Amino acid sequence: MRLIRKILVLSTLSAALAASSVSVSADTKPTIKIGYVEGWDDSVATSNVAARVIEKRLGYQVQLVPVAAGVMWQGVARGDLDATLSAWLPVTHGAYWNNFKDKVVDLGANFNDAKIGLIVPDNLDVKTVGDLEAKKAEFGSRIVGIDAGAGVMQKTSEAIKAYGLDYKLMPSSGSAMTAELARSEAANKPIIVTGWKPHWMFAKYKLKFLDDPKKVFGEAEHVDTVVNPELEKKAPPVVAFLKKFQWKPGEIDSVMLATQNGEKPTAAADAWIGAHSDRVDSWVK
Repeated sequence: MRLIRKILVLSTLSAALAASSVSVSADTKPTIKIGYVEGWDDSVATSNVAARVIEKRLGYQVQLVPVAAGVMWQGVARGDLDATLSAWLPVTHGAYWNNFKDKVVDLGANFNDAKIGLIVPDNLDVKTVGDLEAKKAEFGSRIVGIDAGAGVMQKTSEAIKAYGLDYKLMPSSGSAMTAELARSEAANKPIIVTGWKPHWMFAKYKLKFLDDPKKVFGEAEHVDTVVNPELEKKAPPVVAFLKKFQWKPGEIDSVMLATQNGEKPTAAADAWIGAHSDRVDSWVK
């Protein structure tokens, strides 16, 4: 009888543990992988703010994955990444969208009125991209770029051909580009960089976009949130939040400037979230 009683007790305990295990497994939330473009300050700022909201308000762990733009799009399409909040459309990442639009879901813009193009110090006597050919001696026939796979780099190569410019496009990185810009500003030397807005450099320096009458760089763009289709099943609350998450004009600037001034991106994101609880509430309700 004692043996039978022990067997019954053990069986009951095993069943309870099994049920508990199933319950814990069912309640465990998956880690959300978000890809962002390393060196793009707006991408870093937006991704960190979104990640911290997902972690602090929705209870999911988030893994931020720094990648090049092409790898980012491919990762979301394949499911290696769940989402990106760094899809510049319709021009900058237009080729990626055409390649992967059947394998991803666009949840809409998180930032409107974005722009890419060629940027120079505001005090220089040059107004359009076409004016650069006559000024090539002044600029050393070079344009300081970022990572080679970036959309703005592809468009700059097209612009060099479209405007017949005898210039060399110099690939580097976002941080290397801004470092060279800083040196040129300090020395009061002319420089042309590939760039985009939103970016902290417009708050720190007096800069201007060169007019692009041939519209090689396109009109104003929007930065969209693009996800893998499976994320809706994997984490419905995350998708609901991402659909609502959108910056108002000027909001992202303080986050970008804080990180540029040495604050860690996570800390800058937490500070912004703490100071804008009403905005965050509107995203997660």
